[in-house]
Amino acid sequence: MNTKGINMFKNSKKNFLFLTLLATLVSCATNPDAKKNDSTTTTVEFWLTNPDKSALFQSQNISQTTVVGGEVSILEVDETKTFQSIDGFGCALTGGSAILINQMGSAEKEALLKELFATDGKNIGISYLRISVGASDLSDRVFTYDDLPYGQSDTAMTQFSLEPEQKDLIPVLKQILAINPNIKILGSPWTAPVWMKTKNSSIGGSLKPQYYAAYTKYFVKYIQGMKAAGIPIDAITIQNEPLHGGNNPSMIMTATEQADFIKNNLGPEFKANNIETKIIIYDHNADRTDYPIAVMNDPDAKKYVAGSAFHLYGGTIDDLAKVKTAHPDKDLYFTEMWVGAPGDLAKDLSWHVKNLIIGGMRNWCRNEIEWNLASDPNQNPHTDGGCTECLGAITIDGNTVTRNPAYYIIAHASKFVRPGSVRIGSTSSTTLPNVAFKTPDGKKVMIVLNDSGSLQIFKLSAGNNPLTLTLKAGAVGTFIW
Repeated sequence: MNTKGINMFKNSKKNFLFLTLLATLVSCATNPDAKKNDSTTTTVEFWLTNPDKSALFQSQNISQTTVVGGEVSILEVDETKTFQSIDGFGCALTGGSAILINQMGSAEKEALLKELFATDGKNIGISYLRISVGASDLSDRVFTYDDLPYGQSDTAMTQFSLEPEQKDLIPVLKQILAINPNIKILGSPWTAPVWMKTKNSSIGGSLKPQYYAAYTKYFVKYIQGMKAAGIPIDAITIQNEPLHGGNNPSMIMTATEQADFIKNNLGPEFKANNIETKIIIYDHNADRTDYPIAVMNDPDAKKYVAGSAFHLYGGTIDDLAKVKTAHPDKDLYFTEMWVGAPGDLAKDLSWHVKNLIIGGMRNWCRNEIEWNLASDPNQNPHTDGGCTECLGAITIDGNTVTRNPAYYIIAHASKFVRPGSVRIGSTSSTTLPNVAFKTPDGKKVMIVLNDSGSLQIFKLSAGNNPLTLTLKAGAVGTFIW
């Protein structure tokens, strides 16, 4: 182009705008990050559950809401503030749950397990399971892995056998591991074999000190046997609800007894056998934080302990922070909370998300487990004297599956907050309680509950262009970007 042509081109306003646009396009082509850093390109995924069931963990199309007057809350995340890593979210795969799942037709069982444990599509990606070591009260009968006639003992564990789990639990776990090989499994005993206890009953009683060594071998055999079956046990708690001896089965174990058992038997034996399964203490209600603190105040016991586990049938979720403050180098786990039959989505969704998914994570928990995964329409199976009102996350009636409140409670976290995610800072709000995470693949996830009695309009700060959104009263939204 000659000089005259260049001057004509420069003096043309229309062509000057064209030149500016062309330069911008060239810049984007040579600098891919230019488009990435444009906040208008941020895509936010939104999954919603409404308490009126108009949306049940459904993906939503986000559209800007027009705000007429007044101020709205702004929810932001702060990646500079990082807290605990996350192990996962899930349910207790009780013996009864395994029986019901395993009785389904082959195709129906495969479809259900994929829905529960895969992450693609609408599958909810459960990533953590709690199982009972021996029977829980939601098994079809009481048993341990070394049951003997009255008056006999087996301190060498020569009669130990996982045979009671061969029919249902182990096959179901293998199918789950085929879908998600990295799922974490926590084992919890409801009782030691009766012959080890201070009373000849599966209900209550304590572990006799003379059988501490034998019970240690019981744990070692369990972990090694499950591993041989292809099922790695990531962690164990020493006793489910050690201060409650009225369940069937159950066993009392004081904090002093638990500390003695760990430091003199279980811890050293795990070390001697190169067992990496974590030892988690307590496994009971939040109102007795003195129990795990007392165990860990014993340095000889503490050195073998990974952390403390909690239920919330007593106390408040904020109580857990007392344990973290006392022993900041040890982790916290949330291992059980039930939904009572017949279930009330509006109440259950709000309470569990507020206290467990949000509250538990804001109080340092690495996981959250609902009790329990599956029951039949009559809340069976259970032991004689076991829970008759524990509503499963799903109800299984033959091959028919009904999804209950705990299913949606877990789904809002399990699908997106994958193991290895880290909790990050987020805006504290009374009406819109929330918790935020950064996932291993760099995404951010925020779970929000509308805990007010009316519709809430708020801004979600995702990038530099906040989205204006709404949640109905009692609704839960998970946002991913």
